[in-house]
Amino acid sequence: MKIKLEQHKQRISLLLLTSGIVLAFLLLTVVIVGAIIFFLIYRGALMPGKTQLNGGTLFGYLVLISLVTGSILSFLILRFPLKPINKILNAMNRLAAGDYSVRLGFKGLFAKNSTVRELTNSFNRMASELERTEMLRSDFINNFSHEFKTPIVSIAGFAKVLKRGNLNEEKRKEYLDIIEEESLRLSQMATNVLNLTKVENQSILTDVSEYNLSEQIRTCVLVLENKWSKKHIDLSLPDEEYYVKANEELLKQVWINLIDNAIKFSKDYGIVDIQIGKDGESIHITVSNDGEEIPEDAREKIFNKFYQADESHATEGNGVGLAVVKKIVDLHGGNVSVSCADGRTAFTVSLPRKG
Repeated sequence: MKIKLEQHKQRISLLLLTSGIVLAFLLLTVVIVGAIIFFLIYRGALMPGKTQLNGGTLFGYLVLISLVTGSILSFLILRFPLKPINKILNAMNRLAAGDYSVRLGFKGLFAKNSTVRELTNSFNRMASELERTEMLRSDFINNFSHEFKTPIVSIAGFAKVLKRGNLNEEKRKEYLDIIEEESLRLSQMATNVLNLTKVENQSILTDVSEYNLSEQIRTCVLVLENKWSKKHIDLSLPDEEYYVKANEELLKQVWINLIDNAIKFSKDYGIVDIQIGKDGESIHITVSNDGEEIPEDAREKIFNKFYQADESHATEGNGVGLAVVKKIVDLHGGNVSVSCADGRTAFTVSLPRKG
């Protein structure tokens, strides 16, 4: 309430400032016209009480003087006081045209107004976000194209070798396994992008039901068995049964993504720990793994779509999974955070127990 009142006062002050400028120019017009009339009277060209002025009517001359003076002052008004508005319009047009490097900045009395500062900060923040999103989108297209191309090339190459038919059974099975693995990788990438598009367009949580959260997480671990068994990872799961009221299908995507990431970034023979706890009206699910920690400056960015903390792209991924996680958790009225300490990285999801 106080913030809204303060904003209202700021906008009134801007209105008063603008009105004051207009009033000042109106008074200036009156002063200039009055000075001209005084000058004419002083020079004897105009006699008080007479309506004639060198063969012309007093009214005609006054109209002419007012038009000339008004035109000059109108030019000055458009040239100087309205210059900030023209600057804003030009900046908006540049932004709409795709120039995300444009920034607003004012000087003088206009810049001191709190509403103008708010407008400037909001515009510059919007432009920065658009610029960053455009950079991430461009990087995503390049990375995603590469990620898609790699398994397609592998599938095509091994399929061509299989067509020759001069392989022993062991090699044939190995190549078929690679084709299957790469096909599943393609499918997962496409699924992540489709899931992100779906949840981004969803603003209302539907299909909410109460179900066994612990059992759901155990099922997700079984789905990923092929991945954690290859790396000989030891998984620690919660023993107690916890229940939550939520969209079961959407939360399944959250656990799949978080556990998959934990496995992906764990060392061989490492430990992935999944814990569930509750306090008050919230339930907390933590998925942690040992391995390389996420840099501190990247921790706030990893939930942005298309962002990858691993800029070398040595690991699989396209920067979509954690964006899906955050959007789904937000839809449930919860929050997700990441922390790193002592060589372990932990993602914690907090959800309201009653949806």
